[in-house]
Amino acid sequence: MTDAATTDTVTLEVLDRWVRLSDARLTTEADRLTALDSAIGDADHGTNMLRGFTAIVAKLDATPPQTVPEFFKAVGMTLVSKVGGASGSLYGTLFLDMGKNAPAGASMSAAEWAHALSAGVAAVVARGHAQSGDKTMIDAFGPALEALDTALSSGRTLADAAAAAADAAEQGSADTEPLVARKGRASYLGERSVGHVDPGSASTALLLRAFADAAAEEAA
Repeated sequence: MTDAATTDTVTLEVLDRWVRLSDARLTTEADRLTALDSAIGDADHGTNMLRGFTAIVAKLDATPPQTVPEFFKAVGMTLVSKVGGASGSLYGTLFLDMGKNAPAGASMSAAEWAHALSAGVAAVVARGHAQSGDKTMIDAFGPALEALDTALSSGRTLADAAAAAADAAEQGSADTEPLVARKGRASYLGERSVGHVDPGSASTALLLRAFADAAAEEAA
C-alpha cells in the first residue's frame, strides 16, 4: 500500500496519468463539448480539445519530461500550437503559468499543486479578462480553487481535495446555463446565450475530474 506522504504528492506519474485520462475522456466527450459549443460558439471546442490532448500524449511519449516545470511547459506549448481559437491560448496559458509557478524537480506537494493551479488560473483571467459570472471556464475554475483550498486547509488528502474541486467545477459549469455570456463569441448572442452550458466550463470540469481520478488511483 502507498504511504500517506506519497499519496499527497503530485508526481510526474500522476501528471502523466492525468493528461492520458483527459485524452481518453475527451475522446468520449468531444461530441458533447462540440454540441455545447455549437449552440453559442464555433462548434469546434470538443474537436479542438481532443486534438490538443492527443498531441500532448504523443509529445510525452516522444520526449518524457524529467521535471514538473518541463511537463507543464510541454503541455502548454502543445495546446498553444495545436488547439485553435481562444481555447488553445487560454488553456496553453494555464499550463505554461502552472509550470512557471511549480517547484523544480519530479514532484510537488499538494499545497504546491494548489498554488500552481491558482497561478495558472490567474494568468487565464489576466489574458481573457473574464470574471465569475461571465459564463466562461472561470465559472468552473473559481469554485474549484475555493473548494481545493478549503479541503487542503482542513487537512483532507490530495485525492479528497481534488475530488471536492472537481465536484465544485462540475457544479460551477452547470450553473453557467442561466447566465448571459459577457465574454468570447457567446457574448455576441446576448440574452440568447441563456439556457446553454458554457463549453469551456464543461471542459474545465472534465479536466479537473480527470486529475481527481488520477490522484485517487495513485492513493489506491
